[in-house]
Amino acid sequence: MPKITPRAVAFEPCEAALCARGFLLPCGVDEAGRGPLAGDVYAAAVILPPGWVPEGLNDSKKLSPARRAALFDVIRSQAVAFCIALATVEEIEQINILQAALLAMRRAVEGLAPAADAALIDGNQRPQLAIPCQTLVKGDARCASIAAASVLAKVARDRAMVALDAQYPGYGFARHKGYGTAAHYEALARLGASPVHRPSFLPKKEGGIR
Repeated sequence: MPKITPRAVAFEPCEAALCARGFLLPCGVDEAGRGPLAGDVYAAAVILPPGWVPEGLNDSKKLSPARRAALFDVIRSQAVAFCIALATVEEIEQINILQAALLAMRRAVEGLAPAADAALIDGNQRPQLAIPCQTLVKGDARCASIAAASVLAKVARDRAMVALDAQYPGYGFARHKGYGTAAHYEALARLGASPVHRPSFLPKKEGGIR
């Protein structure tokens, strides 16, 4: 069993509350990449050992890249189970970004081994799951397992965008990770959209549909 470390964040006992109701393997679920102009949307599901919180864990948005990377390795090595999944740019365009994010979440939960018997979902929308699930607004700042999932999803997506930067140079994917920065819009004006851009997210003049 991993050593229990002091909590830097006062997480709520979300997982313990589910265990008190008879659930044995609750997981936390979060996504990364709903807002960018390019790239897939990622999600992760994590089952943490009971009572264990990785030192320094927090909502991934509040952590430095170096801290996220360190936690990424710790979480993967110590979790009871984890799964990182995605929905593609094509799926985002076919079913919209919300449904694609929920699809990625469902894939992450269904990929857990051992399987979760309940899920804590960040936000106010729930994916279609065969197990009970509870949504929590700002759950990545409230529940440890959701925070852990946010780290896995964020780091996995950021690394994928770095790889796309090498495949499609000039857009700056490694820097802005696909988000709509001034530099990104300048690159779009100069180069046009790449195959990994989301057409529905782009201005019409850059190849978008709106």
